[in-house]
Amino acid sequence: MMKFAHLLGSTALIVVPVFIFATLITFVLGAASGLSPAASLSGDEATPERIAQINAELGLDQPVLLRYFTWMGSMLSGDLGASWYNGFSVSELIGQRLAITASIVSVALVLGIVSGVVLGGIAAVNQGRPIDRAITAVTSVVSTLPPFVVSIGLIVVFSVWLHLLPSSGYVPFGQNPGLWFQLIIMPAVALSLDPAADIARQLRTGLVHSLDQPYIIGATVRGLHPRRILLNHALRNGAGPAVAVLGMKIPALLGGAVVTETIFNMPGFGLLSADSALRGDVPVVQGTLVVAIVLVLLFNVLVNITLTALQPASRRSAI
Repeated sequence: MMKFAHLLGSTALIVVPVFIFATLITFVLGAASGLSPAASLSGDEATPERIAQINAELGLDQPVLLRYFTWMGSMLSGDLGASWYNGFSVSELIGQRLAITASIVSVALVLGIVSGVVLGGIAAVNQGRPIDRAITAVTSVVSTLPPFVVSIGLIVVFSVWLHLLPSSGYVPFGQNPGLWFQLIIMPAVALSLDPAADIARQLRTGLVHSLDQPYIIGATVRGLHPRRILLNHALRNGAGPAVAVLGMKIPALLGGAVVTETIFNMPGFGLLSADSALRGDVPVVQGTLVVAIVLVLLFNVLVNITLTALQPASRRSAI
């Protein structure tokens, strides 16, 4: 318990400054853009006086740091402001769209983790054999494929040629689970290939190293079943590099969601941020960036906790 509390404390010392710095940069970039909704809100009455009045009402005439602290206070209470484009609450807009992206990213993560673990385990157990070399070659090629290329290829094969899956759109899971799965499986697969390839390669490396350790040889001599040795001993001690890779994949998945949601015409979190950036809707762009920052930091905290739990007992006792 004390070690867990120490981990949380040390993690907070890193996460909190990173969050403050990231949100400050996000806000300053929005302020430096010089964009303002005053001209569009005033319409035909867009006189310099009217524009100045609207800017004053929105607080855009205040110093940047004062505006940042005001925005930060509202943000911590759950208020991300209102859209300049339609006046809707940014928090509500993000909440409506985030569920779509979360479903795609969650399925992509499950696919990436399961396939990466299976392929990495098979390659490690068959080290040096043709299947090991084949998996290594395939994962090396797959990791170089951009999600938009994979997305287009999947649409051509499964929608245009085979007519098995719809190529665009989205319906909630509660409305039609079957159609929901058909609509998200292709974007999820497109996003899952890169994590799967990296997890497989890193897990293979970790397992090969673990399988050569004395405690594995000792477990084999004691007559333990090979499956038990692999799952209970080698996998726990060799999974560290693969788990660490996951911490770097969440930003890539969120970034890839912008592309895949555009290609598959899915009104998710990524498409909201892209459309808002094109319209110059600064509050929505800032809100989506803040949510992305929080998600990345939270996931990295989970990864750090998992890595600590996976540490061999000898290393944990030395901490």
